[in-house]
Amino acid sequence: MGAQPEPQDESEPDIAWISRDRAPLEPLTPSQGGQTGSAERFGSTRTRWIAGIVALVVAVAAVVWATRGSAPAPATAVGSQTSVPLVTVVTPGRNAVQSTVTFTGTIHARNDMPIGVEGEGGRIVAVYVEAGDRVRAGQLLAKLDDSVLRPQVNRLVAALDEARAQANLSQAEYRRAQGVEAAGALSAEEIERRRAAAITDEARVKVAAAQLAEAQARLDRTEIRAPAAGVILTRRAEVGQTATPGGEPLFRLAKDGEVEMRAQVAEQDLPRLAIGQRALVRLTGIAEPFEGKIWLLGAVIDPQTRLGEVRIALPSHPLLRPGAFARAEVMVESAERIVLPTTAVLSDNRGTYVMIVNDENRVERRAVQVADTLPQGVVIADGLTGEERVIAVAGAFLREGEEVRIAQDTEQAS
Repeated sequence: MGAQPEPQDESEPDIAWISRDRAPLEPLTPSQGGQTGSAERFGSTRTRWIAGIVALVVAVAAVVWATRGSAPAPATAVGSQTSVPLVTVVTPGRNAVQSTVTFTGTIHARNDMPIGVEGEGGRIVAVYVEAGDRVRAGQLLAKLDDSVLRPQVNRLVAALDEARAQANLSQAEYRRAQGVEAAGALSAEEIERRRAAAITDEARVKVAAAQLAEAQARLDRTEIRAPAAGVILTRRAEVGQTATPGGEPLFRLAKDGEVEMRAQVAEQDLPRLAIGQRALVRLTGIAEPFEGKIWLLGAVIDPQTRLGEVRIALPSHPLLRPGAFARAEVMVESAERIVLPTTAVLSDNRGTYVMIVNDENRVERRAVQVADTLPQGVVIADGLTGEERVIAVAGAFLREGEEVRIAQDTEQAS
């Protein structure tokens, strides 16, 4: 029998299989012979796995990209809605408004009378009043030295008495001469002489009386008296001081104690004021106002300041001191007016304006004229009807034609 082939060891197969779970891969050696084909099949399988993974990643990315690209419309709509400004508006309507014209000024004596020296002047020997004293007409305020003038007056008084006595004697002699003229006891020449003497002596009386009157007037001017009843505002007279005519007044007198407020008022406010209007005048540091009335409106406007004078008559009061700073309020009218918040009224180089929201919810600029500014807001004289939706806050940051959203329901401005 032929020799039997030796059985092959089953533990050593012809082909070397490589498990996917084994790592790292062991390299094949030349001694492994037929295992080279198995390695080639393994490389092909690995390549297919990698290609499949890459294809899967690309497919997922494509799906995500397609999903994101198909939903921009809602996001854009939300973004556009958010970008539209939100505004607060008021519809002012018309409200009863008591308009007030307010201005400042100074307290003055209504009739400020300076009192000084008349005539020759002289040295002051006595002062009888102080500032703030109430005096009557003709009251003695101060006295000048009359040591020279008084003797002159006394001498002239005596001279006048002498002249009158002589004139009386001459008149008596002339009358007697006239009584005997018919009997022829005196010549015509004697009668004429006596008549001339009587006339001359009468003339001397007049001269003496005139001289006395002049001297008496000079003496009277040494007494400084009040020209009218009132209140002494200032006293500058001092004992021993030499007072001269034309110098600084010795006293200032407020006639009858009447005072007034004098103020310069803006040109645009003057037409709203009228003589007789009631005014409340307030002084710094005094809580209660003083009531007065406008008694004078200036006839001219200062071309430089564009202001006109207003005077308010006030009652006499110790607290109303000339020179004090004062503020006046004049109630000029009560009317139905448009009143806006101060934040709604804007101004630039084109003028005063407001921003309104039209029926299409777009911003419009509207020029207005301001009549007054009150604690409750700005009074509009022209430019609005009261039915507009006026942007209350931050209107200056909006553009004309810009679309806006209303933040709340329109409400009536108070």
